[in-house]
Amino acid sequence: MASNSDFVQYIAEQCSGAGEIVTKKMFGDYGIYCNGKIFGLICDNRFYLKPTENARALLREVELRPPYEGAKDYFYIADVDDRDYLSALVSETCKALPEPKKRKM
Repeated sequence: MASNSDFVQYIAEQCSGAGEIVTKKMFGDYGIYCNGKIFGLICDNRFYLKPTENARALLREVELRPPYEGAKDYFYIADVDDRDYLSALVSETCKALPEPKKRKM
């Protein structure tokens, strides 16, 4: 089951306090980016965050699960209605992620 575009937009808006949020359709679901860094996935109307120690320290509940069959575990974020919480999680996650590689033209 693919994600509903309204849910994807809602998650993007909820995370927008962390920076410029962009979603990109990938393999039937979505990757979600902040300031050019992919920090999570939206699969089957569920939000998953790349696991980092920065985010783990802020999580209200640590639940690891794969966003799709065969994937590595991500943090599953069930509480998506608290905008400040999501923005803080995204911000801390992105601090721990490497800068995106420049594409050669």
